[in-house]
Amino acid sequence: MPEPATLGTNTVMARLQRALEARGLGHITAGPIDDTPTPDEPGHPEYHRRQRTDIALKRWTTATPYRYQQATATHPEVTAWADRVIDAPRTAGILFLTGPFGTGKTHQAYGALRRIAESGPDRFEVIATTAPDLYALLRPGGSERGPEAELKRLTTVPLLLIDDLGTEKISEFTEEATYRLLNERYNHCRPLIITSNLPASAPDGIDLVSKVGERITSRLAQITTVVPMDGTDRRRTPQPAP
Repeated sequence: MPEPATLGTNTVMARLQRALEARGLGHITAGPIDDTPTPDEPGHPEYHRRQRTDIALKRWTTATPYRYQQATATHPEVTAWADRVIDAPRTAGILFLTGPFGTGKTHQAYGALRRIAESGPDRFEVIATTAPDLYALLRPGGSERGPEAELKRLTTVPLLLIDDLGTEKISEFTEEATYRLLNERYNHCRPLIITSNLPASAPDGIDLVSKVGERITSRLAQITTVVPMDGTDRRRTPQPAP
């Protein structure tokens, strides 16, 4: 025997059918309902990509100094590297921006990180630091976490930017710290951006090898995209009014 609820539903449906027939609409049957979410609704890939983008850009903003908050990558090799990080971060390797002071290396570096954030990656975590600040953290007493904890944080973060590598005085400590950091990221294929006013190599011997050691540069050479940044010092050149 049908349940009372079923009987009630059948009665309502019968009345509805009679009403439709009375209006000459008895031949109309219900069609399929399209309940596919739109790009503005949860469940649609684009909706969730935008949500991830919002989170990533907030983290990028937190990691980026105010001066570079409007940074955008425009150099074709820099944007190509950023796109490789988006598509396959384990194969992107290192982006090494080299050239004189004031040629836009740091701007391009933060722009590359922004491009990655705007893609809406599943995970966006970044640390951006200068080489002197990095070495200060890794020295005994340099942070409350301690040198080993800081080193682990720097080696495991998905994205790392080291600005102005090579400006500090070379020492056994800086060479060993740099080697441990880069070697760990090298072994685990984590993307890295380095800026430096030192060329990747130079005939006068004042190059990256002489500053950070041959062991490190050997690893850099294998997986690094070197992008020379030439031109005049933009900081000393009057810029057009916005």
